[in-house]
Amino acid sequence: MDKKTQTKPTESPDKGKILSKPRIFFGLTFILFSIVLTLSFVSYLMNWKADQSQAGTMTDKTIQSSNVFGKVGDWLGNIFIFESIGIASFIIAFLFLVVGTLILKKRTFKPWKTIGHSLFFICWLPIFMGAVTKGQGVLGGVYGYQIMDYLNAIIGPVGLWVVLASSILLYFILEFNLRPSSIKAKLDKINDHTIGKVKSMMPSSEENFEADTELEEEAEETIPNVTVTDVSSKPKAKDQEPVSVPKGFPEVQPVADIETIVTPNHTSFEEEEKPVSLNLNTRPSLPTSTPEQAFDMTPVSPAINVPVPPVSSPAQDNIKFNVEVAQVIDVLDDSDRKSQELVEKHGLYDHKLDLAGFQMPPVELLKDYGNEEISINKEELEENKNKIVGLLKNFNVGISEIKATIGPTVTLYEIVPEAGIRVSAIKKLQDDIALNLSALGIRIIAPMPGKGTIGIEVPRKNPTMVSMRSVIASHKFQNTDMDLPVVFGKTISNEVFMADLSKMPHLLMAGATGQGKSVGINAILTSLLYKKHPSELKFVMVDPKKVELSLYSKIERHYLAKLPDAEEAIITDTNKVINTLNSLCIEMDTRYDLLKNAFCKNLKEYNKKFTERKLNPENGHRYLPYIVLVVDEFADLIMTAGKEVELPIARLAQLARAVGIHLIVATQRPSVNVITGMIKANFPARAAFRVISSVDSRTILDSTGADQLIGKGDMLYFNGNEILRLQCAFVDTPEVERLAEYIGEQKGYSSAFLLPEFVSEDSTSTVGAFDPNEKDALFEEAARIIVSTQQGSTSMLQRQLKLGYNRAGRIMDQLEATGIVGGFNGAKAREVIISDLHSLEQFLEDLRN
Repeated sequence: MDKKTQTKPTESPDKGKILSKPRIFFGLTFILFSIVLTLSFVSYLMNWKADQSQAGTMTDKTIQSSNVFGKVGDWLGNIFIFESIGIASFIIAFLFLVVGTLILKKRTFKPWKTIGHSLFFICWLPIFMGAVTKGQGVLGGVYGYQIMDYLNAIIGPVGLWVVLASSILLYFILEFNLRPSSIKAKLDKINDHTIGKVKSMMPSSEENFEADTELEEEAEETIPNVTVTDVSSKPKAKDQEPVSVPKGFPEVQPVADIETIVTPNHTSFEEEEKPVSLNLNTRPSLPTSTPEQAFDMTPVSPAINVPVPPVSSPAQDNIKFNVEVAQVIDVLDDSDRKSQELVEKHGLYDHKLDLAGFQMPPVELLKDYGNEEISINKEELEENKNKIVGLLKNFNVGISEIKATIGPTVTLYEIVPEAGIRVSAIKKLQDDIALNLSALGIRIIAPMPGKGTIGIEVPRKNPTMVSMRSVIASHKFQNTDMDLPVVFGKTISNEVFMADLSKMPHLLMAGATGQGKSVGINAILTSLLYKKHPSELKFVMVDPKKVELSLYSKIERHYLAKLPDAEEAIITDTNKVINTLNSLCIEMDTRYDLLKNAFCKNLKEYNKKFTERKLNPENGHRYLPYIVLVVDEFADLIMTAGKEVELPIARLAQLARAVGIHLIVATQRPSVNVITGMIKANFPARAAFRVISSVDSRTILDSTGADQLIGKGDMLYFNGNEILRLQCAFVDTPEVERLAEYIGEQKGYSSAFLLPEFVSEDSTSTVGAFDPNEKDALFEEAARIIVSTQQGSTSMLQRQLKLGYNRAGRIMDQLEATGIVGGFNGAKAREVIISDLHSLEQFLEDLRN
């Protein structure tokens, strides 16, 4: 048998693939453990806040875990994610998968390279996530937070991000070989490939090819003749010489066992020689031959598909060819160009230059109340859980699951009722649950928004204080980018709760006396003072009580605003409130005119344009600070001034948001005649402390719940979507005094921020000089009331027409000037000169003419 036809003995296909039992066992064990770790980590991240405390209670059967693998999964998640490296723990699970795959000999990747990449991400991913989340959550783990905090303290936030960015950039440079030489080589290779592809797609012309004889001669010179040995000699395989193939031609495969008869007369070959055209795009094939025929393998002038450029004639060379480079059109107008020149010359406008040395108050001014960590009383939790479950069971309400979330003041028990249980059946048991637990302020949330559970809030026996210092010093407040950050306190899950006053955009507060309303106002003002520079924020304070906001009088030249003729910035006289509110309306209209001329929609866009020097101060433009109106007792203003206060308040609430004027209105009595429908419609954000009745709760929140609070800062916050229960941060009076003194001792402006001057209607009317054109709109109606009752009393006009004292007094002066009533008679009512309505109508008709 010929050696070529001999075949090697076939090998068994299963040889080398039979694994030993230990390898199968260990390989599958590693892979299975990788899957267990992955599922445990994913389940832990979904419920880590609730299940974190269960990691150390492995033997307690009463505590149920929501992890896929139960308490073992919680323990694994707590060890690897929370106490170690955060979400980089998934890389450890991946490494177990790699090891298991290597043991089973399924090497589809480079193990050492994979392990090296994994170690890099295990080291740097926790630090990166700790920097992104600023230590909040578990994505970076304890390792990521500690290293991030250490680097942040040593090299600062900018240095930390420089180190992270440098490490990531170095990794990509080393991994993808991003050196300049290698990048240039890759670009050249791509360019050459693109040019070759374009050339192959260009059409060729046979006429140009045949006409170009010079190109043919060059091709014949570059392609050597192909010599083929006599096929009839049939040398042996080992003595057979290879066929010489010209460069660029595809190799001709040797044809075995082909016998051809070659005629010894070679001259006939030369006579019958014809050119053979070879196509370079296909493999050359041998032509079929008969016993009397032979063939020649010498290629003559192969047809190479090369595009030939058209031959230019001398006439075409004389054509003028002009090239023009398109210039970049400058689309900037004169104002933009001038603003850029001003920025390049002077830099951006800095509104803080007037008080460049102003120092923001330090956190140390606030009192440290010691450890504020929440202590877990397992006996209390177990007792309340058993009472809730037992009571619901007595009323035939089955529970499939219950979970407790401990907050500073209350503990939230979330229950999942069994199938077929109505939510209303549990909601009706609120008083029974409160009686069974012997607790004040039981509140049932049925159902909880977005959770599919029913919440029962039970006050703790030993609540934890939330100090103002703890929330001000938190990372969430220090690193916020809100325009007007307001920190209220902590939620039921012990998280710092913040809101942006510019997004609210106004806040309505209500609460009974002594329930923490004034402390809540101080918390709001304190948080704003810790974040905003005096040039960015101004307060207009209205304090009918005269003692609540008087502590802030020391910061008058820094943060307060007042009328030009006002002696004190903090308004305590109710009669002066109307002028201040009307002055704010004038300021609002003026700001809207400035925004209209600057083509801006809101205050933030306007100030940005002014900072970039795109607005000319000669046209009245200026940097506009935020203005916050704080009214401590709104009910007293409504009682004394009536509609003269309600109308400008409603107008400001409707329009002032876009120009940076925001309102904080507080009241002790949230009744419908104080908080009217017009007021409520423009105050979407509400903060309710404990009120007396459910009617007051519905007035402020449009739902019950505020009457079930326990006081001492326990509050409900409604942002238009959902109601959140918060524990308001406590700031004491000495803390506010130290804060005001620290700010007041620094250099301030020459005076308080001056509001536009408002000329009241009272100054235009004088007794004895009555002008019919300046007659009040309610003059005739007031005259009819006075004549019909025969009692010239200003207070009666206030009650009948629902007016403020100033306007009622002005109408009474006009009635005196026209002779309808007599002069002022001390404590007695004025004398009514016209006796009946008929005489009054004739008098009024004459007055009109």
